[in-house]
Amino acid sequence: MIALQIEHVGGFMNQLLLKETFDRFLVSEAQITTFTTFTIDGQSHPEFYEDDTSANDGREAAGTEAQTHCDPLVRWKEIRSFCVQIFKGRRLPLSFRFVFQLSRGQIRRFMEKNDLNYDPEDVLGLFLNIQYRNHALTVTTGSSLRIFTLDHTLDQAWDQYVQKFFNTCGLD
Repeated sequence: MIALQIEHVGGFMNQLLLKETFDRFLVSEAQITTFTTFTIDGQSHPEFYEDDTSANDGREAAGTEAQTHCDPLVRWKEIRSFCVQIFKGRRLPLSFRFVFQLSRGQIRRFMEKNDLNYDPEDVLGLFLNIQYRNHALTVTTGSSLRIFTLDHTLDQAWDQYVQKFFNTCGLD
């Protein structure tokens, strides 16, 4: 686990809210505090679209992987515009927190690419926690395993991935 202090908050927020940089991440939870606190639990409710096949077709055509039993969460891409509406205005939020995570398929690909010797089913999640409070923006990485191990190669690989991802996107 690493904690990164973001120096250029405006640039980071531009990437987070206005660009597709984080769109592929699942949203485990989101909380934005302005004049009140807005909370999003991230749970997907596909039954909302059952009577509207055009909405499902549009989501799939837009490149969103179909939600599976293993990944019952929405993608950032699906809720980003709602969050942008909450952020709009002259004042900065008092605080916010977003918990992003990789999908089951992304975890499998990540483990294969990094040659990690874990059973993918033992990895409950690879997380990216973004928190703004007291005018400071911090990003923390995290992982959750179903098993106990003293091996930290998964954590180290995830930390390195996030740092490279941020460097590639021009985030610091």
